[in-house]
Amino acid sequence: MPALVTRGGGRRRRSMNEINMVPFIDVMLVLLIIFMVTAPLITTGVVDLPSVGKSQQRPQSVVEIVVGVDEKLRLRVLNSDGAAEPAPVQMAQLAARVRDAQKGNADTPVVISADKSVKYESVVKVMDTLQRAGVRRVGLSVKQGS
Repeated sequence: MPALVTRGGGRRRRSMNEINMVPFIDVMLVLLIIFMVTAPLITTGVVDLPSVGKSQQRPQSVVEIVVGVDEKLRLRVLNSDGAAEPAPVQMAQLAARVRDAQKGNADTPVVISADKSVKYESVVKVMDTLQRAGVRRVGLSVKQGS
């Protein structure tokens, strides 16, 4: 019986187990060059932040809402003759108490003062409550200096 002869001398082709890194490096270098060329062309947006100005004339009375560290609200009316003691107020009664403190004058400003450790969400809730109640002049108290 004749022996079967295989082509190629009986050797099989072995598959390559290594990854060819040259195309990967070429693609990365092309991307690097593209980013280096386009980076200076990207224009940065300028954000104009509002600055704190000084008013020419102080209002005669200001309604101040103090948001404490414990997120409890206190209402205080600042008159030209001095400040009253802050009185505790609940969120549900806030709009009615502010309207009472304004004494029918809708142009009386309302200032919200909060500790820096108070959550921003609490201050926004106070602002939202006042705006939904129709209080027009609502502002935030800022710290002067550094």
